[in-house]
Amino acid sequence: MDVKIKENERIDDLQYKGLKIIQKEDAFCFGLDAVLVANFTDIKKNDFVVDLGTGTGIIPILIAGKTEAKSILGIEIQEDMAEMAKRSIKLNDIGDRVKIICGDLKKSVDILGSSKFNVIVSNPPYMNAGGGLLSESNTKAVSRHEIFCTLEDVVKASEKLLKPKGQLAMVHRPDRLVDIIWLMRKYSIEPKYMRFVHPSAKKKANLILVKGIKHGRPQLKMMEPLYVYNEHGIFSDEINKIYCRGGDGDS
Repeated sequence: MDVKIKENERIDDLQYKGLKIIQKEDAFCFGLDAVLVANFTDIKKNDFVVDLGTGTGIIPILIAGKTEAKSILGIEIQEDMAEMAKRSIKLNDIGDRVKIICGDLKKSVDILGSSKFNVIVSNPPYMNAGGGLLSESNTKAVSRHEIFCTLEDVVKASEKLLKPKGQLAMVHRPDRLVDIIWLMRKYSIEPKYMRFVHPSAKKKANLILVKGIKHGRPQLKMMEPLYVYNEHGIFSDEINKIYCRGGDGDS
């Protein structure tokens, strides 16, 4: 597939089903959190999926490779990031199932319509914008800080976009757990599954995975902790499985 690669961009091999992604050398690049939340979602054949704040498009690309979802949309407010994500979709020749839309997720219902999606996934900015000056043109700041959207914006939009009994899957920081639970219930998305992610068994969790169901019944299930590294300091068997590679500890 003939796709233009711009200055300061590179193509990274995802080492899964031949999938690749275009990323900028000096901008925000995807990390473990995006891979984990893409794997955490429960997506069935012919489901309609939306990734809110898709960034580089990594989550839609992984979901396209790992599931039989019928349609996967990624919404991204930054024009340059959305344009780059579109080229990654073209590079992987998955445009029949994956579309990238440049737009504000706060207006996603106006763009996409209400109650039309089975699954919504999001890897939102983790940090409050706070009182500091943060540039809206800085892609790293936008990806990490709540400049263009807040956690509440993500949950509120999800409630409107999801079909009844539809699922919201999210990755975030443990220190925002109370906010996540409170906001989900505020917008009629009942938290159903929660999993803490630890760098290793002896270190505290630095990520949390949460799944909720729109209009679901109250019952939260705590899943087993996920450890990124084992006692030998190499990737755990589960992480290798998520990355679809052998469990030999290769990093």
